[in-house]
Amino acid sequence: MSLVLFCVLLTLFAGRLVQLQGLDASTYAAASGADDLRPVTLPAMRGPILDRDGDPLARSAEAFDLTVDQTLVTNPAAYALQLDGLLPADARTIQRALTGDRRFKYVAKTLTPETWRAIDALDLRGMFAEPASSREYPAGTVAGNIVGFTSAEGHGLAGVELAMDSTLAGTDGQMTCQLSAGGHCIPSGNGSREAPTPGDGVRLTIDRDVQWYAEQVIGDAVAKARADAGIVVVMDTETFELVAMATSPVVDPNDPAAADDRSRGNRAVEESYEPGSVFKPLTMAAVIEEGAADPSTVLSVPDHVSRSGKVINDYYDHGVEQMTLAGVLAKSSNVGTLLTAERIDKTAFRDRLVAFGLGSKPELGLPGESAGGLPDEWSDLTRDTIAFGQGVAVSTVQMASAYATIANGGVRLPARLVEATVAEDGEETPVASGTPQRVVSDETAAAVTLMMEGVMGEDGTGRAATVDGHRVAGKTGTAQRVDPACSCYRGYNASFMGFAPADDPQYVVAVSLLDPRRGNSGGALAGPVFADVMGFTLAQMGVAPSGTEAPTVDLFAH
Repeated sequence: MSLVLFCVLLTLFAGRLVQLQGLDASTYAAASGADDLRPVTLPAMRGPILDRDGDPLARSAEAFDLTVDQTLVTNPAAYALQLDGLLPADARTIQRALTGDRRFKYVAKTLTPETWRAIDALDLRGMFAEPASSREYPAGTVAGNIVGFTSAEGHGLAGVELAMDSTLAGTDGQMTCQLSAGGHCIPSGNGSREAPTPGDGVRLTIDRDVQWYAEQVIGDAVAKARADAGIVVVMDTETFELVAMATSPVVDPNDPAAADDRSRGNRAVEESYEPGSVFKPLTMAAVIEEGAADPSTVLSVPDHVSRSGKVINDYYDHGVEQMTLAGVLAKSSNVGTLLTAERIDKTAFRDRLVAFGLGSKPELGLPGESAGGLPDEWSDLTRDTIAFGQGVAVSTVQMASAYATIANGGVRLPARLVEATVAEDGEETPVASGTPQRVVSDETAAAVTLMMEGVMGEDGTGRAATVDGHRVAGKTGTAQRVDPACSCYRGYNASFMGFAPADDPQYVVAVSLLDPRRGNSGGALAGPVFADVMGFTLAQMGVAPSGTEAPTVDLFAH
């Protein structure tokens, strides 16, 4: 009986063995293979960001993410000692990452190919790598506030990196790989592969050399004046391309965490402020275009007037002076400016400012662009104060564009930052430049330019901003600064804006120092910055010196 039972048991075991090794072998092999298969993302190479000449401001490089199957690690402490020095973490931290029962865990990210090859040569069971990429900013802080930066996962977080993320990012691929006994990914196993599509590059209008120089100059000026911040914008007067947008403080995209939140953005487009007297050329353009005055028109200008219960003063005491319109601008008379603005209709005045681009975002595509502030409803007092740059808010890029409009004979184009997108093979697709818009006549623009040259003369306020060898049309500005904490005026902004050569305008330079603690004069603080940056820009771009002398502009009635 026992022999029979024994034979029955042997028969059952034999049958089960046949089932496992024969009939169901392929099913179990497939299940086992499925357990060893895992999807791996193949990140797309992010497109580069280039300056106008094709020099890289941002680029991507091949990298690897180091991962571990902790169940395959036999001695985490021994592994850690071998990896110490190859990874940024210390041996104790590495050991903790390798210890446990997780089948998948990241140990380190964006390792260079050289580092991964050194780790792979150690033949550590359970350690393998996933393809990745790292973002590099070879110019450091140069144009950092324009270019922006990315997250650890490679997504744009600021600047052009964020604004054009979909263009730069490309499309990730995927690979299904089989893990070897040592935990290594075997692409040629039972897996499949879908190749990534690299992102397109972006070529900007920024000139890296002019940008670098402007950053150095405004940084020194901010430190010297103990200002909260500083901005310099350089714009081509024919194309409205931004040649430089320098701010201080700056951000290094290689280490954005080292900068505070405000310094990681771009104040040239994000910060709006009351411009003060640099606004007056726009008022003069509106008045002349409406036929209410010309540069030689004489006004009786006291040093103060009362309007709507408010007393408005000039910045210096004087008796009633017989100033020409050119003299009102050259001496930066608030009273003379508002008397002139009162000659035209409020709606016509506002419409002209809208045509200059005020109250609208520059539409560069950058995050956080400010539209500034241009009131919809104007009282008489609103008109009077806006005439000399108070009660209106602008960004430095908006003002640069308005000055470029005057320099361009009264024709405005949309400001430009992106010149073209660049495919992986180098083929470029230009970005449309926008439609020109006539804001004032060529005759009005020429008249305002003449008056702005008067600002630079011996009796004007712009003498500190002259550029050797070139005629300059410019304007100083010292504006009271609005403090949001008290909703009151506290402190000042100092500005100088202009273009050169005045006889054949090529570039606008707009400078603003925000809340300086050592002085507040636009001419004294911002004027030298303008002169330095404009002089460098004209030399860098090969602009010949002016061939004529600046005209004599009458500031007072004879």
